[in-house]
Amino acid sequence: MAAPLKTALSSTASSTAAFVPRAVFEVSSSITRSYFLGHHAGALSAMRKILSNIGLVLECRDSRVPLTSANPLLETALAGRDRIVVYTKADLCAPAGARWAGKQQRLLRRWHSPVYRDDTAAEEAKEEEEPGDVRAVFTAEHDARAVQHLLDAVRARALAAGSLTGLRALVVGMPNAGKSTLLNALRRVGMRRAGAARTGAQPGVTRKLGTAVRVIAEDAGAGLDEGVFVLDTPGVFVPHVGDLESMLKLSLVGCVKDGLVAAETLADYLLFRLNLRDPAVYADLCAAPTNDVREFLDAVASRTGKLQKGGVPCREQAADWVVQQYRKGNLGRFVLDDISEDGLAAYSRKLAGEGPQESISMNQARKREKEARKAKNAAKRQAAASGP
Repeated sequence: MAAPLKTALSSTASSTAAFVPRAVFEVSSSITRSYFLGHHAGALSAMRKILSNIGLVLECRDSRVPLTSANPLLETALAGRDRIVVYTKADLCAPAGARWAGKQQRLLRRWHSPVYRDDTAAEEAKEEEEPGDVRAVFTAEHDARAVQHLLDAVRARALAAGSLTGLRALVVGMPNAGKSTLLNALRRVGMRRAGAARTGAQPGVTRKLGTAVRVIAEDAGAGLDEGVFVLDTPGVFVPHVGDLESMLKLSLVGCVKDGLVAAETLADYLLFRLNLRDPAVYADLCAAPTNDVREFLDAVASRTGKLQKGGVPCREQAADWVVQQYRKGNLGRFVLDDISEDGLAAYSRKLAGEGPQESISMNQARKREKEARKAKNAAKRQAAASGP
């Protein structure tokens, strides 16, 4: 029995080595690129009204899409307030102990520093930031140490503010970025009490601003009168996502309601990313690496019992299962954005040159796309007319 097993393993390794993944992911330009709902606009308005009472903003971003899940609308609406960027779900973007994950986190912390420099070696040698200097924190729901690190940073801000009524903090971010989960974790670690906010796997659980929840007790002796309170807010999406891949990323991690982008499209994009990284991740689901999502989903359906009458694979159910498995961290744990020196530099240039375009309205986006199509068609006609 041992010989056939070795042969099978050798065959699998050989097919993986010979496999060539797609270099580009092609997707229809007709997929939806907006999830900006009425309660999102209402939440922004409500935040602006209470901003004068807010001393700190905790902006949640999903660690799997740390750049794509940044929302320029929140940047504008909450400008002028002290802020800590909280990268949530850090346990889902890298296997435990992965050294490359630590490097990515250091790069992001340095990127958030007041002076963005290129001396990476100096930053890597630097010890952990002082609580008062923290501008970016990586957390996970059950990582009490990471949550305590954030609480220490919040406490330092509160002591510096010296408010007699206690510091009020606002937790904001994209839909399903982990805001309510973060608030519950802060309360659990900071006050040793049960969570106070409802959570769910789908975006939209929180529909209006919550009441203030104490996460740090008062400590008059230390100068912390009344403690620290945090207010939960609904997730806020952007009116229009600038590029197709960003919409796919946000949909894949769950910032967009399931069904808005077809599950099979998301499964295809996930397959594309897995193949670029390591197709061996799905070796238990599919006999050999493939670029064909239909072949992949048929194999998944057969492996997991997602079959219709007559044993026909149900690709839609298989696609949904694959997406859910990825969100749980069972199909690879990695960052979808380019977190490298070059990647962050490119993103910084994009913010400087194209930032305002990110918050254009849906009508404006449609108008621009229509004009672009007209120009493209006119160029084709001109080329055809001037041809041999």
